[in-house]
Amino acid sequence: MLHALGRSGLKVSRLGLGCATFGREIDEECAFALMDFALDHGITLFDTAEAYGGGQARVYRREKLGVDDSREVSGEMHSSEKIVGRWLRARGARDQITLVTKVTTNFTREHVREALEASLERLQTNWVDLYLYHRYDPSVTAEDANDAMNTVIEAGLARAGGCSNYTAGQLEAALDASRTGRATRFEAVEFGYNLIQSENELFTVAQREDLGILAYSPLAAGFLSGKYTAQRELVPKGSRFDVIPAHADVYFSERNFRRVDQLHRLARHAGIPALRLAMAWVLENPAVTTVLVGARSKEHLMNALEAEQTAFKAEWLREIAAWDAP
Repeated sequence: MLHALGRSGLKVSRLGLGCATFGREIDEECAFALMDFALDHGITLFDTAEAYGGGQARVYRREKLGVDDSREVSGEMHSSEKIVGRWLRARGARDQITLVTKVTTNFTREHVREALEASLERLQTNWVDLYLYHRYDPSVTAEDANDAMNTVIEAGLARAGGCSNYTAGQLEAALDASRTGRATRFEAVEFGYNLIQSENELFTVAQREDLGILAYSPLAAGFLSGKYTAQRELVPKGSRFDVIPAHADVYFSERNFRRVDQLHRLARHAGIPALRLAMAWVLENPAVTTVLVGARSKEHLMNALEAEQTAFKAEWLREIAAWDAP
C-alpha cells in the first residue's frame, strides 16, 4: 500500500531502502541483491545522497580524525548514487522507484542545480522524485534556499523538495519563506527517529503543515542490536560505527546503553526479536510516512517487513514510555 507524501502528489511505500551503505559497508553485488529484494517486496522508495560513498567515508576519517586507512568495501566517491544508477539502468526500473537524493551544502540557485545535475548523471536518470537539503546551511537565507529548490522543480529535475536534519525552527523558517515568496514549499522532512532519538519537535511542525516524514536510523544505526559496548576500541570491524566513528558520539552514553538493555529485556518478555520490536515501535507512529531501512542484508529487510506485520501491544508502549521515568 502506498501513502501520500505531504501535498506533493507523490505516493510512497511505508518502508524505504536507505542506500548509504552502498559501496561503503556492502559491495555492488550485495547492493544489487538488496534492491532486487526490496522491489520484489514492495519497498519502492530508495534514499541516497551525493555525500554517501566509500570514498567520502575515507576522506572524512582522514580530514576529521587524522586517520588514513581503508575500512570500506570501495573507495569510489559518490558510490551510493552510482550503484543505484547502475542498478536502475540494468533493471530498467526507474518508473517503479520513488527516488530521493540530497545536496550537502551551499543552497544557492547555481550550485543546487549544478549538484542535482551531477546526481542525475550518477543516478542515470533525468529526474528525482524528492530532492532534499541534507542539513541546514546557515550561510544561505531561507528565501534563497527556497528559490534554488523551486528552480530545479520548475525545470523538471525534481518533482518535490524538502529537507533533512533541520531543527523545527529551521523548518518553520523555510515554510514561512515559501508562504511569502513564489517558491514551492517543502513537502517532506527527514530525520532520525528510534528508541534512542524518540523526542522530536519536527513532528509537531510536520503534522500541522501536512508534510511527509521520512524516518531514518530506526535501529539507531545498529546500536540497538546490543553488539556495542562503551569501549570504543572494541567496535566490530566493518560495522557502521567503525566506518563512521562519529556515530559513537551520538549514541554512546550511559542512558543509551541502559535503553538497549531495557529493549532486550522487553523483547525477551514479549517473545519477539529485539530489533523487530524496535522497528515495530517506529512503524507504530502513524505520523511517519516512510521508515528508511539502512539494510546490509536481506535479513535486515525481512526484519522490517516482519515488524510491519507486528501488532504492537499497548502494554509494550506503556513500558517503553516509562523507561526514562525517575
